[in-house]
Amino acid sequence: MTRGARAYIGLGSNLGEPSAQVSGALAELGKLPRTRLVARSSLYRSRPMGPPDQPDYVNAVAALDTDLPPGELLRELQSLERRHGRRRSGVRWGPRTLDLDLLLYDELSMNTAELVIPHPGIADRGFVLHPLRELAPALAIPGRGRVDQLARRCPAEGLVRLD
Repeated sequence: MTRGARAYIGLGSNLGEPSAQVSGALAELGKLPRTRLVARSSLYRSRPMGPPDQPDYVNAVAALDTDLPPGELLRELQSLERRHGRRRSGVRWGPRTLDLDLLLYDELSMNTAELVIPHPGIADRGFVLHPLRELAPALAIPGRGRVDQLARRCPAEGLVRLD
């Protein structure tokens, strides 16, 4: 496989043994077609963003080299979520067995009904920025700034590194 594009994926789970869900999904990301896992962050525990009556999340970020175009990569991620028991209930930011977000795809900026890149919440979420900083602190997020600078401005309150 050629290098293709560098994509960053945010992972999260707060149901069904979250650490095992995220660790398993990290391993499976490298098995996606025409894709190679090149780096993964530590696991982090974070408070839920959505309804407060749900368990804490376990989060991580993975770096992939992929020859898949963004839409096809998104469909592969959604298929992986379903294999982990993900059910879309309609409750925004509700509990889930696995959540995979396509955060970045090279320097691409796109906004379609199917996919927005960079991920719309990337610059405001400590549970994304702090793990991403482990992998690529100098990475420039199109239209937002450098990861290390954004992470310094984004509180790590409630974020606990697990490994």
